[in-house]
Amino acid sequence: MQRDLQKKIKEATYLTAEKAWSYRPILRYFYIQHERMREFLYPEEIYEHLQQFVEFQEYTMDMLHQDLDSLTKWGNIIATQEHRRARTIEEYKKKNFRYQCTPYTVEFERMMIQLEQLGDSFGGSLEKTRFERLYQVLEKIEQASGQSNEECAQLWNDVMVYFREITQNTSDYMAYIHSEKVIEKMKTEAFLVYKDRFTTYLRDFIIALQRTAMQIQDVLTELTIKRIEPFLQQVMNHQHQAGRLEEDQKDVSTELMEKWRNLRGWFLGTIHGESEFERLQERTNEAIRRITRMVQRMSERHQQFRSRRRDYEHLATWFDGIETIEEAHRLSSVIFGVFHTRHLYGEQVPTDDMYVDIWDEAPMQHVTQPRTKQYKESTKAGAIIDRSEKIAEMRQLYLKQLEKERESIERYIEEGVISIKTLPVIEPHVRKLLLSWLGKAMVREDRIVKTEYGGRVRVMVEEERVVLRATDGSLEMPNVEYQFIDEEVMS
Repeated sequence: MQRDLQKKIKEATYLTAEKAWSYRPILRYFYIQHERMREFLYPEEIYEHLQQFVEFQEYTMDMLHQDLDSLTKWGNIIATQEHRRARTIEEYKKKNFRYQCTPYTVEFERMMIQLEQLGDSFGGSLEKTRFERLYQVLEKIEQASGQSNEECAQLWNDVMVYFREITQNTSDYMAYIHSEKVIEKMKTEAFLVYKDRFTTYLRDFIIALQRTAMQIQDVLTELTIKRIEPFLQQVMNHQHQAGRLEEDQKDVSTELMEKWRNLRGWFLGTIHGESEFERLQERTNEAIRRITRMVQRMSERHQQFRSRRRDYEHLATWFDGIETIEEAHRLSSVIFGVFHTRHLYGEQVPTDDMYVDIWDEAPMQHVTQPRTKQYKESTKAGAIIDRSEKIAEMRQLYLKQLEKERESIERYIEEGVISIKTLPVIEPHVRKLLLSWLGKAMVREDRIVKTEYGGRVRVMVEEERVVLRATDGSLEMPNVEYQFIDEEVMS
């Protein structure tokens, strides 16, 4: 561990000191002048600047000198004695200083300005152009043979800048859309105005990310550690030529290599887990799904409280046009359902056949038990009853029913094909069977399903609209052809 990690940062004391109200304006003025290329400031001009504000009307020159001494002691500014020509005896006796802010102060103030602009919410954005520019620079690095050290260093700086912007902006934006404040705003009706633009923004980013990130992954896969080492050596040579004597050559090489590994790991993943690129995709898709769910809930809630006055007025017009009470009762049963319904409970299901209609089932019997505390159900020793004959009988009945259905549907097969538009009036169970094959085929790419009789059939849906007629009613639907592709059609 480096020793610097364990020492206190005294340069940050001014941010939390008791007199931070005067320290921070002084150092902010130093930072502003530093950005304007002025390195040295005199106490007189600092005092003149502070006197512009109401909070410093009672602030004296002696108080300023005390604050400057404290900031000098903490390492925020550097005091240099000024050898100006003395005009009075007091100036001759008193030492004059000019002050310069330190790098720590510059970085602290730069960070504080960014935090002040950020406010209490996350910033960031999902900029797809950053991925495209990163890809272009990586392509140049892949073809960087023969370039000078300076050109290689510039390419490296561009890669790090784009990569840093990608990681910071995406992480900040993800934190923003998952923050409590944004989630609460999404629950309001006002969010409905922005939901289309919001989802379009996320969707466009996902599309651009998938297209560009795959290209970046291909380049990074080709740029192995062995291939990138000569390029990083040129970058290191250029940094060494810059004259930073305090840097160790070995430390610079390690730092460059670690940054490159982090870049590869962000897009390609590591041995410890998936890549951050894949996690970004998942989090963005999840954000789109969450927005969609919230909008759907708000729409349902809005629909729930919507006034149905016009609906009832339209229904009232219907009822007003009916001449007999019997017709009014029939219309009421369709619109409002049955009044005073009773829920009946059955202890057993008569049949497991899902195609049997309820009026074809055998009735069920239910024994009502007395609701008294004294009642106890009588019990007696049971016996194991051999039901193999009944099971065999039921099996034979089921096979006969299956054979009967197979024979009935074979009557409608012509040259291995059943076409809905050429069918006559058919039985209800034939219609149910054909529709069940259609439903199973629609979820398969090849549109081929296996029938209950062991054969295979290909289902072809056409645009032509036809009427499927059965003994219990008619159904308008697209024309469907069932092509039996086995040699033995139904066996």
